[in-house]
Amino acid sequence: MEVNETSTKGGLENIKHVILVLSGKGGVGKSTVATQLALTLCNAGQKVGILDVDLCGPSIPRMLNVQGRDVHQCSAGWVPVYADSEQRLSVMSIGFLLGNNDEAVVWRGPKKNAMIKQFLTDVYWGHLDYLIIDTPPGTSDEHITVIENLQDLKPEGAVLVTTPQGVAIGDVRREITFCRKTKIPIIGIVENMSGFVCPHCAECSNVFSKGGGEALAKQCNVPFLGCIPLDPMLAKTLEDGQNFIDLFPVSNTLKALQNIAVMITEQKQHITN
Repeated sequence: MEVNETSTKGGLENIKHVILVLSGKGGVGKSTVATQLALTLCNAGQKVGILDVDLCGPSIPRMLNVQGRDVHQCSAGWVPVYADSEQRLSVMSIGFLLGNNDEAVVWRGPKKNAMIKQFLTDVYWGHLDYLIIDTPPGTSDEHITVIENLQDLKPEGAVLVTTPQGVAIGDVRREITFCRKTKIPIIGIVENMSGFVCPHCAECSNVFSKGGGEALAKQCNVPFLGCIPLDPMLAKTLEDGQNFIDLFPVSNTLKALQNIAVMITEQKQHITN
């Protein structure tokens, strides 16, 4: 795979809002939040794109059941893959550029950064209401590359994802510091895996405790966007590349996702640094 390190074309001019999904820790469900936020916004009539810049763990194509699709090129750049027949949800991921799903990306920092820059400059998204950027865990070179290439666009801000445990909370606290140092507005914090929803009786039990994300938001004076429970049905639909919104339209988990989407669209008017 060849990476163009000198590309200067822009592909983000016609995007109204850019939102980053961040966390200082892996395994907290950033990709889950990114995909469900995108689907919820699409369901509300918005046109949305997802840019998956987690080069070593591209999971978005599987979650949206678009694995194995080809990325085509037009005169304006790469054309993203569409996840729906109405072409309201578009996706770009390194997963589309790998020979097979088991291929590992064994690259040093400069090549990773060049690939991310190419994603941010050479993808022809067309007109979008929202572009959601799913990032790898941490505060590494990849994040700095994303931020540097988005400076002129002035992104809406970052949604930070955590789980209730203290270890995850500590890592997300460092992510807040990263955002403030790099001047990324913070839209708010989402607490994922907040309780376990029984698939039989729908009762929610606090397996991993609860409230850590909300407490962190209060402590750091940033908005708290809400909680998403650990729902086996949500996990299964993600594994199978199915649309949770279509399959479980009256679930409490969907209500939580919809509330978070509403909070994000409202909070972007009052973001905090």
